[in-house]
Amino acid sequence: MSLRYSILASGSTGNALYVESDEHSFLVDAGFSGKQMEALFQQIDRDPSKLSAIFVTHEHSDHIKGIGVLARKYKLPVYANEKTWRAMESSVGAIPTEQKFVFNMESVKSFGAVDIESFGVSHDAAEPMFYTFHHSDKKLVLITDTGYVSDRMKGIISNADVYVFESNHDVQMLRMGRYPWNVKRRILSDLGHVSNEDAAVAMSEVIGDRTKKVYLAHLSQDNNMKDLARMSVTQTLEGCGLIVGEQFGLYDTDPKIPTILTAV
Repeated sequence: MSLRYSILASGSTGNALYVESDEHSFLVDAGFSGKQMEALFQQIDRDPSKLSAIFVTHEHSDHIKGIGVLARKYKLPVYANEKTWRAMESSVGAIPTEQKFVFNMESVKSFGAVDIESFGVSHDAAEPMFYTFHHSDKKLVLITDTGYVSDRMKGIISNADVYVFESNHDVQMLRMGRYPWNVKRRILSDLGHVSNEDAAVAMSEVIGDRTKKVYLAHLSQDNNMKDLARMSVTQTLEGCGLIVGEQFGLYDTDPKIPTILTAV
């Protein structure tokens, strides 16, 4: 038995993560139209109608755009905390009561041999939270959309086998870019998104002996580039004494193309 995953898409235009065990399959967020989500599933040869659950991180549109459509079409259970349910209700449309489940922050839901742990992050949403998947002795962490990574978060996510970790922007590109100052200030704040360097510093404090793969996720299409993110993160990690390519691999994600379905 193993845990397998594909980052279906990641970036400022939309986000979705697929995780499966031998018995269950899960989707975290659906930041694209129903049709686009189905096309992403097709690319990894999986059927969205077979999902055991959809988990929601927060109500921003690049995370919830397709949730209502998928839930209604395939009669899927959707899990979110109460504040997120209230915040996203008007955006996702009516979902039958029997498909709506509350998943409180800092709690665990079990589906067979898979335990899914929720934890809070620092972002300008109602009650944003992300997820750690535990299966036998394997651990996969999804953490994006946070202005900083607190000691509490680090304790929850430390020494995972796989990280899908936000590396949102290059600070210089953001400062020099076309965004209005109030948007720049929001992104740079503790309720915004972590930069390449800040992400790498946080990674250096949680990567452990069992860590094999780190994926750089939620890159801004305007204020970052894959090569730049990889270079900045690598330099910072190596400055902290962690050798990329020897101790663990560093991988890109894409806003349109899923990563290959991979075992944790």
